[in-house]
Amino acid sequence: MAEQRSTGGSRYSGSGEGEAALLLGGGSAHLRAGLAGAFRVIAPELGAGDPVAQVLRLLDDLGIASANIIGHGAAAAVALGVAAAHPHRVRRIVLLDAVPEHGGPPVLCPVLIIAGQVHGQEAEALARQLQRGRAAAASGDVEAQIAAFLAERLSTFDNRELRSAFGSFMTGVTIVTTAGADGQPRGFTANSFTSVSLEPPLLMICIGKQAASMETFRTARGFAVNILSEAQKDTSVLFASRRPDKFEATGWRAGPFGNPLIEGSAAWFDCARYRAIDAGDHIILLGHVEAFSYSDANPLGYARGHYITLGLEQAAVNAASSASRTVVGAILENDNRLVLLPDPSRPSGLALPEVGRHGHSGSASQLHELLQREGLDATLGFLFAVFEKPGTREQCIYYRGEALLHARGRTVLAGFEDIPWDRLPDEATRSMLRRYAAERKIGRFNVYSGDHRQGTVKAVD
Repeated sequence: MAEQRSTGGSRYSGSGEGEAALLLGGGSAHLRAGLAGAFRVIAPELGAGDPVAQVLRLLDDLGIASANIIGHGAAAAVALGVAAAHPHRVRRIVLLDAVPEHGGPPVLCPVLIIAGQVHGQEAEALARQLQRGRAAAASGDVEAQIAAFLAERLSTFDNRELRSAFGSFMTGVTIVTTAGADGQPRGFTANSFTSVSLEPPLLMICIGKQAASMETFRTARGFAVNILSEAQKDTSVLFASRRPDKFEATGWRAGPFGNPLIEGSAAWFDCARYRAIDAGDHIILLGHVEAFSYSDANPLGYARGHYITLGLEQAAVNAASSASRTVVGAILENDNRLVLLPDPSRPSGLALPEVGRHGHSGSASQLHELLQREGLDATLGFLFAVFEKPGTREQCIYYRGEALLHARGRTVLAGFEDIPWDRLPDEATRSMLRRYAAERKIGRFNVYSGDHRQGTVKAVD
């Protein structure tokens, strides 16, 4: 049963729980009851004055960042007006029993127009005018139509593909921490961090609404952002997990404003809570920087689901510019199999695709030329290893990536459980491939740099 309430001078009736659905212009009791099973239905009493301003004031008074709006009859134009003037406050719109004219700013959210047969052509015309509009006949179970529309995803994109596209932007890695109301430290790994303002000094981070500590961070008096150094990949993995002993396993101290600071970070910012903003499936937290510090340590990077270390990139540059011979190669996969090529220097020998082992130093461009000659359409990803062989003083640089076979040619494909170890050129290659095979099983690759001694490569992390 709907309960009559008032707030900030606005009167409304409300029932149900969940995502907010504003019912403007009345509506049947059956519609209200049907939606209240899955939504927080709010039916305001709009008085004299600007109806759009009244709707916004009600949303603010109720602490609702964005809502679905159902405009019934004459109130359909109000629903469009709110979405056109304040698009971030409206999730979806339903226009019921009315087809208003709209010539204002574009409406970006999905709009469902339910009209009778008499106004069917007008509804179709308005749907075409709106960027994400659709028309439907007012027949059958209208309440079920509306409920199904309001339950639809806001985006038509595949979430995994969208996440991959976002991941093309290389970021740093941070651990965001706070001291909860109970005095216990909380923290999570995040790469959604950016500076916002120098005057006043502001920064922002994002936390998912499904995160276990979301409410703690949303209501905390402040938080700290710890920018991790390239030696702290394990710390990043730890705070991305649900382990309850994160802070027992990590060195930390309380910052000047009271938030936990992770030892060894490249930089930290201890912040007071400035503002919390509802943003889709995340909360944006703005922090006012109260204290900060930084060092000359290289920061840890992240892109396309993998960690990046600037030290390793620099090691590759140094190796390529060395006076010693440089070998440039790739660990390539095709259909979950390792790509190998015949080694011309050894009967029945095999080697990774590489250039520079014999004769002059190799380069990335020469490696690409070799792959093309062998009929391999390869995409080289991140660096996997950079090392020096003490005996030969060769500087070795290896990337990892994927390959498509345009022509079988000389290519040999080997399953990772059946790598022909005895046909590979040396222990350095065998050691590197053992590490690769082990790390691909868990989907987490490390990067290596240093001297190659007795078949081992020093891990950067």
